[in-house]
Amino acid sequence: MGDSKKPQKPMIYYYAMTLLFILLLNTVILPTFFSPKVNEVSYGNFLQMVDEGRISKVEITDNKIASICKDDGEDKIYVTGRVEDPQLVDRLIKSKVEFSQVIPKENSPIVNFFLNWIMPIMIFFALGQLFMRYMGNRMGGNAMTFGKSNAKIYVEAQTGKSFDDVAGQDEAKEALMELVDFLHNPDRYKAIGANMPKGALLVGPPGTGKTLLAKAVAGEAKVPFFSISGSEFIEMFVGMGAARVRDLFKQAQEKAPCIVFIDEIDAIGKKRDTGKFGGNDEREQTLNQLLSEMDGFDGSKGVVILAATNRPETLDKALLRPGRFDRRVPVELPDLKGREAILRVHAKNVKIADNIDFNALARATSGASGAELANIVNEAALRAVKMKRSYVEQADLEESIEVVIAGYQRKGAVISPEEKRVIAYHEIGHALVAAMQKNSAPVHKITIIPRTNGALGYTMQISENESVLMKKEELFNKIVTITGGRSAEEIVFGSITSGAANDIEQATKIARSMVTRLGMTEEFDMMATEIMSNVYLGGDASLQCSETTAGKIDAKVLSIIKDAHEKARQILLANREKLDVLAQFLLEKETITGEEFMALLRKEEAAESGSREQA
Repeated sequence: MGDSKKPQKPMIYYYAMTLLFILLLNTVILPTFFSPKVNEVSYGNFLQMVDEGRISKVEITDNKIASICKDDGEDKIYVTGRVEDPQLVDRLIKSKVEFSQVIPKENSPIVNFFLNWIMPIMIFFALGQLFMRYMGNRMGGNAMTFGKSNAKIYVEAQTGKSFDDVAGQDEAKEALMELVDFLHNPDRYKAIGANMPKGALLVGPPGTGKTLLAKAVAGEAKVPFFSISGSEFIEMFVGMGAARVRDLFKQAQEKAPCIVFIDEIDAIGKKRDTGKFGGNDEREQTLNQLLSEMDGFDGSKGVVILAATNRPETLDKALLRPGRFDRRVPVELPDLKGREAILRVHAKNVKIADNIDFNALARATSGASGAELANIVNEAALRAVKMKRSYVEQADLEESIEVVIAGYQRKGAVISPEEKRVIAYHEIGHALVAAMQKNSAPVHKITIIPRTNGALGYTMQISENESVLMKKEELFNKIVTITGGRSAEEIVFGSITSGAANDIEQATKIARSMVTRLGMTEEFDMMATEIMSNVYLGGDASLQCSETTAGKIDAKVLSIIKDAHEKARQILLANREKLDVLAQFLLEKETITGEEFMALLRKEEAAESGSREQA
């Protein structure tokens, strides 16, 4: 990238520099060149020059006496301080010197009033304007534009988005299509007496395309689009948020039909505190003004309010009641079909090979959002440039998936041969346990190359089909697979390492959810002992039970993990020779595919069955 341009200095900077230059020119430079040369003399020497008849002209002021003297046929100017001398006038008359008293120039009353009153007020007003503008810029807005909305306004062609640019959100597009149809044909709804919802709330995890959907609605309806973030309503000055809400709705009604989109509305729409001190009064005033404006404007004019949030549980109930944001449009993480469609949409912007398997990529990115999938395509394009190719290949996309999931390869990491051997057995332990179980996803890739997120190696599994429901047996087998790495270390080396830290965390999380939320134990039956909050932001779990019950929960979680651990150990002990062969193969290759792993496993199984038949 080229050097970025330096920010342009404000105009006041150039004004100040010009004024400083003019003052310097008038006070120092010009007087030096154009002012006459003046010589200072004492008062006694001045009187002597008068008596000698050398002075031709004298000018007397309040504090000095200036005179012109002829020296060597040249007129020179001499200046001396004024002294109270009553005989000076007689001497000047006697020497026939032309002299005069300078009369001080007095300003008119109007000029004095201007200089003493008007000029200071103007100076202070100008300084105040500069200070207010400076403070306004520091606070993110101009203080003199108090109450003006900062909403970005796009005309119908400037959003540049349509429903064709949104993939993987078919249900959300279908729900929003009614709003587009209403903006196109409002008379159809008026004829039957139907009123379209004033507001629709887009709810979903970060990166799923809520803002993109709002822009697509405006692009499809070909109406102006107002976009503003909830945090932009809150400022330092009390009352500014409410004033900006009023101004936003005023602009929207003037440009109706239009769409107003408020992103991250939870910044101003949180539940109001009742009887608690320390609350943000400014935020509450802004919320009250928003509620009032949504009740006051006429939705039949074609003003549709869209808002987005990933924390709907924190919103005030008054904001979600009928007549306000009464329509909730979920924008969830895309499924397998949706991820494939999203990858194809973003792949249109890059040069790719003809044999790209988007279905395999979609299966490898389970749980990824639209933004993450766009990042994967971009990472693949960057890798293709790095490899000095003019198009993206399947390997670039697969490597970009691993970069997003596990980070970049740490090629410079120094790992001892013994530690590398432990890592190889650990990863083969995962893969072998997974391959020997039913209801387990096939192994796609195994590697012992360290990654920047701290992983020393990993085993990637990719399901053939994406399932919505998980059976109890499937979850238990998943825990068994997770404990396979530590089990391999115990069997082969007789000791354990810190490499299973992430495995322990995942196994505990699954086992706890089976006990507390999924009702998959006989002890607790269908009783929920844990609730989830902030579901769209990863989820925060909190127990809702007594201390006695919490202790029983911990005991049951430990029991599930122990049973899974023991099952993994038995699987590996029954396939001890395969474990050694596969680990040695991984040590030599460092990275093997699922096909290579399964081919070698089948070969070993065939060899074992042949040896048993001979015996």
